[in-house]
Order: sequence, then C-alpha cells, then structure tokens
Amino acid sequence: MNHLLTSPSLEDFIRLLKAWRFWMFGALVGAIIGAVVYYAAPPPFRAQATVNVDFNLEQAWPKETDRQQFYYLERESRKLEEIAWSDEVLGRLSSEFGIPLEELRRGKLQLSQPAEAGWHFYADDDDSQFAASLVTTWAEAFVAETEADVASGTINEFVRLEATQSESIAKERSIPLSSYLLAGSIGFLMLAIFALLFIKPNNK
Repeated sequence: MNHLLTSPSLEDFIRLLKAWRFWMFGALVGAIIGAVVYYAAPPPFRAQATVNVDFNLEQAWPKETDRQQFYYLERESRKLEEIAWSDEVLGRLSSEFGIPLEELRRGKLQLSQPAEAGWHFYADDDDSQFAASLVTTWAEAFVAETEADVASGTINEFVRLEATQSESIAKERSIPLSSYLLAGSIGFLMLAIFALLFIKPNNK
C-alpha cells in the first residue's frame, strides 16, 4: 500500500493479528495517556440526592384499569418533572448559590428518568462540597414546592414525597477513571491500526 486510497490486503491483516505484543503495549500506552489526562484535567465531581416519590395508585385509582393507571402515572410524573425544573425551584438555587438559571439547566443539574419510587438528582461541580450542597438544596426545594402544590390541589392529593438521601450523599467524579483508561487504550490502538494499514513509508 502506497497511499490512503489503497485497500488493505489480507497480508496486512495477518500482519496485524501476529503483532499481539504491539497490541498489548499499545493498550498499556493508551491507558497511561488516559490516566495522565484524567489527573491533569479531571472531570467535575457529581453529587447525588434521592427523593422517594409514591403516587399511591391503590388509593388514586382503586377500581380502574392498568391502562388508566399508566396514564395517571405518566401525567403526574410530567407534572413533577416540570416542578423540578421550574423557575420557582431553580430560582431558589440561583439566588442562594449565585448561579444563572441558564447554567443550571445547561447540564450543571441532571434528573434521572422520573417514575415512581426513587428520583435521583445530580449536580456537577469542581468542588465536591459545593456540588453536594447544590443537589441537596435542589432536592429539598423540589419536595417543598411539590408539597405546596399538593396542598393547593395542583398535584394529586395522594402523591407523597420523601427526601431519602440528602445528607452524607455520594460525591464521585462524573466520569470514572476506568472510562479514561478504556478510551485511551481504544483511541491509541485505532490510531496505530490506521497508521499500520494505510500509511507506509516510501521505500527508496
């Protein structure tokens, strides 16, 4: 192969398969590169708080069909999700922590797939304690706002919420070291394969 447009031959692939020492070395080098990147520019911390949401289906729809219960769960879940991202809830965080609403909604805060049972609230920040305080405040503001809406009749009266994890919450890096190691290994090996198959020095 003398240029990039030439297809690799069977001989080239056989040569690649035989070079198992090179692949082991390349994977190790790639993992080291990934680790260096991880420690040189680490991802932000991610803190998690959990709120238990109980829709009390047995009381809300005691004699209805499964289909009606499904629509009830979907409708009430959407209502609660809107509350979690509402200006009232996020405004409390914005004023307390000095973070614009746009930044909170652009990825600093995340909410797990909402359904019945545990709703997981996440906050990312370079400071682990700040992330923990932020997500705790968000979960507590969500519970307080939802309970106020239940009292006013906006949310079904049978919905019950409880912040089950708002103290001593988990704080970990948003992307684990293992992901960097894997990405480094795969990236280095892909570049090596490209170089070996498609770039060959000119023989003089």
